[in-house]
Amino acid sequence: MSKITLFIAVMSLLCFKGLHAQPAAQQTLTIEKMFELADLNSKSIRPATTGIAEAGEAVKEAKNARLPEIDVTLSGSFLGNGCLIERDLSHGMKAPMPHWGNNFAVEVSQIIYSGGAVSNTIALSKLQQENARLNLQKDKNKVHFLVTGYYLDLYKQRNLLQVYDRNITLTRKVLDDLRAKNSEGIVLKNDITRYELLLANLELTRAQINNTLRILNQNLVTTLGLPEGTEIMPDTTLLKSSYPKDNSAYWENTASTNSPELKQLELAVKMSRHQEKIAKSDLLPKIALTAANHFDGPITIEVPPIDQNFNYWYVGIGLKYNLSSLFKTPKSVKKQKFATQRTKEQFADACEQVELAVKADYIRYLEAYEKLKTQEKSVELANQNYEVVYNRYANELALITDMLDASNSKLMAETELANAQINIIYNYYKLRYLTGTL
Repeated sequence: MSKITLFIAVMSLLCFKGLHAQPAAQQTLTIEKMFELADLNSKSIRPATTGIAEAGEAVKEAKNARLPEIDVTLSGSFLGNGCLIERDLSHGMKAPMPHWGNNFAVEVSQIIYSGGAVSNTIALSKLQQENARLNLQKDKNKVHFLVTGYYLDLYKQRNLLQVYDRNITLTRKVLDDLRAKNSEGIVLKNDITRYELLLANLELTRAQINNTLRILNQNLVTTLGLPEGTEIMPDTTLLKSSYPKDNSAYWENTASTNSPELKQLELAVKMSRHQEKIAKSDLLPKIALTAANHFDGPITIEVPPIDQNFNYWYVGIGLKYNLSSLFKTPKSVKKQKFATQRTKEQFADACEQVELAVKADYIRYLEAYEKLKTQEKSVELANQNYEVVYNRYANELALITDMLDASNSKLMAETELANAQINIIYNYYKLRYLTGTL
């Protein structure tokens, strides 16, 4: 192999390894940016978007009932010869007929009055269109809350990973110190084994945290439609944001005004009332304007038949009434009234449940602030303890295990403080989710 060929092979191998060694692309996202990506790319939202278009076509279809019905028929036929027979079925006689028959007819019918069936059907389809829009809003609300949960869990797991990384580093340092002392005969082998077991457990838990991070990251990447392999990094400025402490009544009023679930049930009551009116329309007559033109031949009502075309037309008003509706329709109307009452009761129950959920989460929201105060005090005490132990360790008055405990307590307190801030954010966004404003 020549030197040039060898050089090219080595460079190709290095490039190949370099491509595969590239880290995953990191992308820092804010919560608002996540919502934008979810609205654009989430497959959970697309069916509701299509549902709006479908409902729009349903409104147009319902309005078609106001348009006239136009029927056109055209036919040609072969007519066989007739036969004249006496009433007692005797003395049959052949009756020649023209053999070519034709029929052309145009009939137009325009509904003038339908007992309110058409107008209520159109109104019902418009309410269904509004319901489809609320479905989209509800699905967006759900997806926004879902990705918020993933995002904040990701943040918490990263904080926890830092705690375990610090613990593992300090545990390894303790092990090195213990092994050095064991070689001098100061420390027993049993003490080393105990810390080796501790290190193994810490590394196992760290691997589990990493797996959880991978799962949460994959869930977010898929939901947001980001490229495979993207590593999402939480926005560190999120913890510095301030969140309002509006009273419970504010959130309850917001929920009653904006909750998609409550709006849908309110629409369901209106739709059920229109269903009642449609059912009642069967008790009323249907009136339509009709017009027609017929062009037929031959004229077979004469004997012998007349081999000519006959054209005639008419315009008139038709009245139709189904007498069976007098005993059938009242039962349908009664059934629909019960359906309306049931929907009203479901709406009242949903209002109560949303109100209870908002009140409960508002309490948790305030509780998260109280927990934050407690964690801030814990961080202050942990820092003080760390400084004392560090000074004692520096002066050889404390063991490295004491230093490990103090450092771990400090790191855990700082992590719990960050998690307490994350809990405030989570409860705030949960309130927005419950009130339909996410």
